[in-house]
Order: sequence, then C-alpha cells, then structure tokens
Amino acid sequence: MRIAQAACNFIAVNPMAWSADWAWGAPLIVLTVVIHVLGLGLIYQKAVRVSSDMMERRHALVMFMVVMGATTLLATGVHAVEAGIWAAAYRLLGALPDNKSAMLYSLSAITSYGHANLVLEKHWQLMGAIEALNGMLVFGLTTAFMFGIIDRVWLFDGRATRN
Repeated sequence: MRIAQAACNFIAVNPMAWSADWAWGAPLIVLTVVIHVLGLGLIYQKAVRVSSDMMERRHALVMFMVVMGATTLLATGVHAVEAGIWAAAYRLLGALPDNKSAMLYSLSAITSYGHANLVLEKHWQLMGAIEALNGMLVFGLTTAFMFGIIDRVWLFDGRATRN
C-alpha cells in the first residue's frame, strides 16, 4: 500500500518530471529499431546471395562459418551505429561531458551491462533506462535474425534437408 501511495504522490507532485526523457527516448527507440530492421534486412539479402552463390562449392562448412562470421560482424556494426545515435543525443542534451564517455555509457546502457562508472546528468537519468529498453528490443530482433540466418544458410548445405 505504501508503494502505491508513494507512486501516486510522485505523479501528483510532479507529473512532468520525466516528460523530456520520454520525448527524446521514444523517438530514439523508433529511429534505432527502424535502422536496425533495415540494416538486418540488407545483411540478410547479402548473406542469402553469398550463400546461394557458394552453394555448389565443396566446402559448405567453411562457407557457413564465413557467412555467419560476416553476419555477426555486420550486425554488431548496426548495434554500434545505434549506440552512437544515443551517445550523440546524450552529448546534444549535455547529459554527459564528452564523446568517449557518451559512447561508453550508451554501450553500457543498450546492452544492460551497466558497469561503467558514468552517470547521466540527474535530469536525464531515465533516458538510460529507456535506452536499455531499446537494447532489449534490438537484441531480441538480432537473436531472431541470427537464428533465421543459421536456418537459411544451413539449408544451402547439400546434406541438410527440410521436413
């Protein structure tokens, strides 16, 4: 009961306390998810094209490892771009003092690692949690994507069959 009263008091006393965090965070989530989906789509097209071109070669396992390695590296690059967008927002808002700390904080938040000894300016602290929410979304998409690539590329191996 005390928790509910405290929450109601917080909302009643200062309902707009975190509105700026959401005003910045929600569009950043939409932007990074759209970038993520487009990036993964382009990676998928390339991976499938390379896999089908190499399908007739003898070393299917080597081909699979190369495609998966390149896919992993490119997906990691997409995540880095998205963390960079959040870092740029932190710098623009004055939430962190320099580019290096902004990127470190962003990578720490988006991965939910949270071990960087950095703290956003008090007014912007909710944005770190919003970025962690964003990270859950894009890492979930990446997990599904990687599974799909494994399934698709593995099928190009002549020994693999589908039910």
